[in-house]
Amino acid sequence: MCRPRDAAYRGGKETQGVELLRVLICDDHTLVRAGLRRLLESFADIEVVAEAASADEVVIRAREALPHVILLDLSMPGRSGFDALAELRRTCPESAVVIMSMHDDALHVREALARGAMGFVVKEAAPAELEIALRAAAAGRPYLSPHVSAPQLQALRNGTRGEANVDALPRRQREILDALGAGRTTKQIAADLGISVKTVETHRARMMETLGCRNAGELLRIALRLHDRP
Repeated sequence: MCRPRDAAYRGGKETQGVELLRVLICDDHTLVRAGLRRLLESFADIEVVAEAASADEVVIRAREALPHVILLDLSMPGRSGFDALAELRRTCPESAVVIMSMHDDALHVREALARGAMGFVVKEAAPAELEIALRAAAAGRPYLSPHVSAPQLQALRNGTRGEANVDALPRRQREILDALGAGRTTKQIAADLGISVKTVETHRARMMETLGCRNAGELLRIALRLHDRP
């Protein structure tokens, strides 16, 4: 399993005392990877630490390079980016994943979020948008391209599955659910509440059972909807 992101970050290359944001690029087109590398390394404090051309290779490279963010294409020969995403969340949970895709339909976006992606950027996005997405993901904040964000966030907030059981949650789990709705990461919630990350994850698993959530995306939908209520 990958080391915690903070550990990798402290060990990163520095430029004038500022540690670099470590990025791994995964795309099956050599020229696309080359162009992305040049673009990303033109941004201040960003370092491309590895490249991968397939779902299998990106998992290997992530374990070796310990990136803070993985920029992952969905459409690749063999196993898809979705397959890679699922495995990366299991084996390198501290590396945030930003999906970069030509697909901007609701199905692809929702599936990416449900499988644990921190961001989704369309390939037509401006360079500045890609930079924003990577920095947001590294900080534990979700990011969606403006082209897809409004309808997708609304869809998340419209979910009602399991809300009837929220009152059955213990006080601590209600606090964690509210923090999730406010956009706090697991690590931030642990620090805020003075508990371990493992304890937060245990509470999340129990909440999912109580609320009947099939995955983390459904739990997030409930958290967002409840947080937005007056």
